[in-house]
Amino acid sequence: MSTMTIGFLGCGNIGCGVYRLLKEQGEQIARNEGETFEIRRILVRSKGKKRGAEIPEALMTENPDDVLLDPQISIVMEFMGGEEPAASYMLRALEAGKTVVTANKMALATHWQELIHAARTHAAGLYYEASVCGAIPIIRAINDSLQANRITSVTGIINGTTNYILSRMTREGASYADVLADAQRLGLAEPDPTADVEGYDAAYKLSILSTLAFHRHVPVGSVYREGISGITPLDVQCGKAFGLTLKLLAIAKEVDGCVQARVHPAFVPDDHPLASVSDAFNAVYVSGHACGEMMFYGRGAGDMPTASALVSDLIKAAKTKNHQLPAVDELPAKMADDWACVHFVRMLARDEPGVLSVVSGTFARHGVSIASMVQKGETDSDGHVQLVFLTHRASERCVRQALGEMDRTLVSQVNVIRVERD
Repeated sequence: MSTMTIGFLGCGNIGCGVYRLLKEQGEQIARNEGETFEIRRILVRSKGKKRGAEIPEALMTENPDDVLLDPQISIVMEFMGGEEPAASYMLRALEAGKTVVTANKMALATHWQELIHAARTHAAGLYYEASVCGAIPIIRAINDSLQANRITSVTGIINGTTNYILSRMTREGASYADVLADAQRLGLAEPDPTADVEGYDAAYKLSILSTLAFHRHVPVGSVYREGISGITPLDVQCGKAFGLTLKLLAIAKEVDGCVQARVHPAFVPDDHPLASVSDAFNAVYVSGHACGEMMFYGRGAGDMPTASALVSDLIKAAKTKNHQLPAVDELPAKMADDWACVHFVRMLARDEPGVLSVVSGTFARHGVSIASMVQKGETDSDGHVQLVFLTHRASERCVRQALGEMDRTLVSQVNVIRVERD
């Protein structure tokens, strides 16, 4: 039986969840794993704040050096969230030879190379399973279970807030604004929901996943990002008529030596495994040349699922003598600046002879072939009608160029949503 001395950076909801798990499950962990943990110091902003766990005040400190410079602390668990000062504190811990366990996707994605370099240089461990999809063990699967595979794609629903919103819009025909307000009342969305609904949260996570899957660094700034705030009930309804379900997808593919990494709303066929992932659940769909296709599913957020993943990493870190870091090339991946897929295009068009010919002709000049077209609803009082197209598989760049050349006196209010069938 060995005892590992640990320190906490931060102690909000997730930190309190970890504290409770270690207290409640400590004896079982000791029996099963032969490891016990002593929490020596906990960095907090204010000792007087009410918390979700009964923590002795003697453990708490408002000075980060009490954690980062204490030679008896060998593992630092970071729960602060955000980029700074979390990233700087983690770097200091690693440079002091301390192992770091974190769920902080933002700090990891924006400081990946610095953190990995510090861990490698100082023979320290860096564990971050909880940074992507909470308790779903997707990072461990990629790093440990699928090493023999050449992973070709990773596609996931990795933000629970947006999945909840789109699920409600699909089931009820509700508006984006109304469902967002409900999500905020339920605590599923932040008062400022930008990070979730505009795709930033998913982009941080995809940067980490794609870096690990393809063994080349995919900077978060290279991830194409588009949120769901422009999605309307009409888009969802039209997609359903084509047998499609709308999700905010994080997509990473390796094609001809280039990496696509993109976060955006996308339709998937109703029979695709990701189509049935509803509400705040997450799922990641992985394709490998040897393993084939597999899907990881579960609760991707929440205090206790995240705490569960953090404690699992803590146990693994304590039992590891020589910490392994992912085999990732230091040079950034070569990123694709274009990709091909089916496109859903909805536009408001003048209901008069020749308009459809102009639209189809413009698409054709750019090599975009139309697979199907429907008119939605009746002509409005201004003489406009909703037209919805599904293209054949086409270049993103060509679709955008064609739409950019459309005569705006004839068509307006264009909305484009990609369709992922793979």
